[in-house]
Amino acid sequence: MDNRACITGVVLAGGLGRRMGGVDKGLVELAGRSFVSHVLAAIAPQVSQVMINANRHQEVYAALGYPVIADLIPGSAGPLAGFHAALKAASTPLVLMVPCDTPALPETLVASLQATLTSLDVDIVHASDHERAHPTVALLKRDLADDLEQYLLGGGRRIDQWYARHPYAACQFDDARAFININTPNDRDAFGQ
Repeated sequence: MDNRACITGVVLAGGLGRRMGGVDKGLVELAGRSFVSHVLAAIAPQVSQVMINANRHQEVYAALGYPVIADLIPGSAGPLAGFHAALKAASTPLVLMVPCDTPALPETLVASLQATLTSLDVDIVHASDHERAHPTVALLKRDLADDLEQYLLGGGRRIDQWYARHPYAACQFDDARAFININTPNDRDAFGQ
């Protein structure tokens, strides 16, 4: 499969931003651009279609030129609700999930994730580095949508528990800085240095 043609990239910006003081984290600025703009610039060249998962300020996100999708599962069900909305909305067989607060994603992200997915014949592959796993940076098969819906409607919220229901693997990257999450104002200040 061609790296780009079969993949929709989705930026997850639907969270509550609690550690950032409740602000819409995707719209927080870093170096004069919103977090989501940094992430879009990183993933758009690597996929054929792009969407943004957002539950607030949808008109602001839509102005960036990509379709905006909201969570379908009510009650702030966490990142998996964004995964679910993305899998339901995508028309490609594979869907890339990336959080809006990871502005330094690598140019090789999709190619590496897809190579791991294909070579290991798994349904889900997530990024990892030598320091930690990054389960919200993941490439998934779209046909997992119904199983994820059942998991969420049954009260499930943990990514690791849902992943464990399927064949999955980690894809190792060398640059830990590429996956830094900016969760607080202090994180943002430190990242810019």
